Amino acid sequence: MQPNCNTMNEQEIESRAQKAVELFKQGYNCSQAVFASCADLYGIKDENLALRLAASFGGGMGRMRLVCGAASGMFLLAGLQNGSATPHDTEGKMANYAFVQQLAGDFKGKYGSLICAELLGLAPRGTTMEYLPAKALRPRPADRTPEYYEKRPCPEMIAEAVRIYLRSI
Repeated sequence: MQPNCNTMNEQEIESRAQKAVELFKQGYNCSQAVFASCADLYGIKDENLALRLAASFGGGMGRMRLVCGAASGMFLLAGLQNGSATPHDTEGKMANYAFVQQLAGDFKGKYGSLICAELLGLAPRGTTMEYLPAKALRPRPADRTPEYYEKRPCPEMIAEAVRIYLRSI
């Protein structure tokens, strides 16, 4: 099931972007917020299922600070939009990979990186995971306090990831 987003207006796109921000503010991770705000477009009516499918991609994949969770949420949606379920469908795979690369380029063009650690200022742009101290890789997420939300760019990136995605399909 593919949505007809050609008829989705800016108000509807913005409504979904704000839904994603609200999910994040409720305590869900970036990937969950982006994915669950649009999964219903693909027939996933069970929000709990959508949240569970995207759960592992928060904190830059399992809090390893790799690929941004908001971007990962877009990539999960891309798979629902045009991912191939046929093992040797080279054309289908190429189309999906091209779409993911387009989404990644749009996100990186806006924020300068796809890497969680770089986006959060935990590592200089263009560095590798070896730069991060071991304590940054602890699995316990930070407490969601008002101070947490004040210093995080995540809500803006989450909303923009939804906008980028919906304007691209």
